[in-house]
Amino acid sequence: MDLLGQEFFGNSLQSWLVALGLAVTLVVVLHFSKRVVFKRLSALAMRTETHLDDAVSELVGRTRLVFWVVLSVYLASLTLSLPGEARSLVAVSTRVVFFIQVALWGNGMISFWARRQVAGSVEKHDEATATSVNVLEYVAKVVLWAVILILILDNLPGVEVNSLIASLGIGGVAVALAVQNILGDLFASLSIILDKPFVIGDALEIGEFRGTVERIGLSSTRIRSLDGEELIFANSDLTKSRIRNYKNMTRRRATFVLGIKGDTPADKLAAIPSMVAEIVSAQEKTRFERCHFRSMGDFALNYEVVYFVEDPDFKLSLDIQHAINLAVCQQFEAAGIEFAFPTQTIILEK
Repeated sequence: MDLLGQEFFGNSLQSWLVALGLAVTLVVVLHFSKRVVFKRLSALAMRTETHLDDAVSELVGRTRLVFWVVLSVYLASLTLSLPGEARSLVAVSTRVVFFIQVALWGNGMISFWARRQVAGSVEKHDEATATSVNVLEYVAKVVLWAVILILILDNLPGVEVNSLIASLGIGGVAVALAVQNILGDLFASLSIILDKPFVIGDALEIGEFRGTVERIGLSSTRIRSLDGEELIFANSDLTKSRIRNYKNMTRRRATFVLGIKGDTPADKLAAIPSMVAEIVSAQEKTRFERCHFRSMGDFALNYEVVYFVEDPDFKLSLDIQHAINLAVCQQFEAAGIEFAFPTQTIILEK
């Protein structure tokens, strides 16, 4: 009897060998073609400024060998006469691997888009967009894999996806109640990313704490304080807090009080506002606002001075205040105007 004519599982040995040879040939051809195409596309992408060849190169590079193997086996199986259960198993396996490969392609496209957006944001120093893209990338990947998982389950024999989704919905409510604090921080992070009350690099004041935002995570935000330690805030706490953001300041308002001795002559008291206005206006990047004899206190006659520094730099504002204080002391000393100090005079009557 001819050996090649012997039948195994409804097909001759020759048919099995032909199918095997076809599968191996397809795997070798497809995998070799992928490597050649990927190499040429990568070289082309480095020479051109368009992003289309980069995207195609990303897709080709993420195509896995197991996908070519399963696809080749499926195509080779079409030449055989297989029982219904065997053909169904091959078809289901092929669809599952195909969906996983689609997920890998989608994952690559999401990452490719995110890298482009982040790179553009870095060039423009747009930290807000970079932060938003990172979170959107994560959310998009989660949604993609969730959809792929549902498609895979829908193609598995004996799995009722509708019933499974309903069960997951009921279980999801219970899980949501159990982890509501975590979900609260997650949704708070999305609120921070989309509304942008602050972004990475902003200088914030939250209650008694001050610092610079270093990282906005899904659960917490990390801030580097002025003293150097790392402060960690839950995102849900931040959305409920009153936050001062100094990043977008264009100027600083400065206020200080001068306490003058109560026995200062009236003519010298009247000259103080013009003296202070001249001192403040002489400083660079300052705009004098007002100086008023505000009140008569227990120990001093109080003048309130207000001016603006046309620069948000905190150190510059301190330097200007330092210069103003020295000039006030010098001119008041020359004019014979004395500052008041908390004192009490006790009068004894005999």
